Amino acid sequence: MYHVIQAKNSAQIGFYSSFEEQLNHSHPLYILANRIDWNVFEEAFKKHYSATQGKPAKPIRLMVSLLILKQLRNLSDESVVGQWAENAYYQYFGGEKLFSVKPPCVPTELVEFRKRIGEAGSELIFKESIRINGKDADDDNLSGDTTVQEKNITYPTDDKLYKKIIVKCQAIGLKERVELRQSYKFTVKN
Repeated sequence: MYHVIQAKNSAQIGFYSSFEEQLNHSHPLYILANRIDWNVFEEAFKKHYSATQGKPAKPIRLMVSLLILKQLRNLSDESVVGQWAENAYYQYFGGEKLFSVKPPCVPTELVEFRKRIGEAGSELIFKESIRINGKDADDDNLSGDTTVQEKNITYPTDDKLYKKIIVKCQAIGLKERVELRQSYKFTVKN
């Protein structure tokens, strides 16, 4: 009886392996972290920071990565900060070299960061995500899925709907030559 021995990958993760070596290199966040040009954000946002005033700021890559993860995973500020402490891929995406069990920041720091970089900074993050996604990233035209955008819906409790009902009833009454006791002409305006 012969035993067939198959060669296995001899590279094992050891106790002294780096954080990066312990991750699956085919994971989408690992790949995305290595495709994004993080220096674009460093250069664009460094003007919003002072090395001599106030307490040291969180790294720009960390804050940008949290905003990107928030959008990618459709999370709130609180959720993305909470999940960051539990997820090694989130931390690698944010530029960490070691796994940490502590949250990277307080959720309100994301609000302050968005205010600091402004609309132009948010647009830069969006442009970079377009650049790295898809074959048509260099095109001037962008095709977006608008099915998730809010719709202009009038709910039955809205004041606008009540006014519409009164106006339609008045039109029906005039058409059918029904004499109305009260026209609501002045109350509709209020």
